[in-house]
Amino acid sequence: MATIWELDFYSRPILDENNKKLWEILICESPLDINSDLDNLFTFSQFTSSKNVNSLVLGEALAKAIAAAPNPPQKIRFFRQAMKNMIVKACEEIGIDAIPSRRTYALNQLIEKRLEDFYPQQSGYDPSATKSISIQYPTSNPIRLPDAVRGDKGDKWAFVTLEAEAFQEINEWEIAFGESFPLSIMSVQPDTKIPGLILFSRRSMPLAGWMSGLEMAYLDFDAGTFPILRLETGLNDSWILANLTNAKTLAEAKNFAATKEKANKVHFLAVQSNPEAESFAGFWLLKG
Repeated sequence: MATIWELDFYSRPILDENNKKLWEILICESPLDINSDLDNLFTFSQFTSSKNVNSLVLGEALAKAIAAAPNPPQKIRFFRQAMKNMIVKACEEIGIDAIPSRRTYALNQLIEKRLEDFYPQQSGYDPSATKSISIQYPTSNPIRLPDAVRGDKGDKWAFVTLEAEAFQEINEWEIAFGESFPLSIMSVQPDTKIPGLILFSRRSMPLAGWMSGLEMAYLDFDAGTFPILRLETGLNDSWILANLTNAKTLAEAKNFAATKEKANKVHFLAVQSNPEAESFAGFWLLKG
């Protein structure tokens, strides 16, 4: 299994001797398995002054982190659009892909935890400068799926639910493309109903393969003038996954959205060749 890191490089609510905010390079390993032990995932932190916020300092910190890690990353995810150029440049110089992504679940949790019990214990802590990791991502108009993966008249889709405990066996499922995460990150109880969407397509493998090249973020019910189900990817890419053209599908989509809220926004997207298939061309746990 590949190793993926999640990276943030941003100011923290800690002031230095010049009354300027300290910046932190914070790294954590993405938990890619449903049974990942969060306490054993690699993490790295390095503080720097605001005058040293540049790609060279970041690149040096990344090299230090790689030297200390048990496994080097194949790619690095980041969620701050404002830091994109700097992060991409630093990663390019050490030969690692930097990927804009909303799939930084472990990093988001780590920052929130440090805001609660680490930064307040540091010298120079300034509670008035505390910020959460809540990011308002720029919105983009959803577009149609590419012709190469768009379904035909024989394709179908269905909303379904699974209890959270069922995902403990996900490693035994036959899945060609996909990614999961420990539900413990999201404080989801075993009896919580997790909603999902299954796409049934004769082009299931090309569709799942295309999706695997995206940074899968979440599914979103858009109840606008023409209701749709959107697939959000990357930092702000949006795709029309399903048109909700009648009262039945619209009601199902509303129920999906309500169930997702009760599950702390955890849900899933699956791709199969047909309803009788016992394997998945694609299966992704999502949050958002």
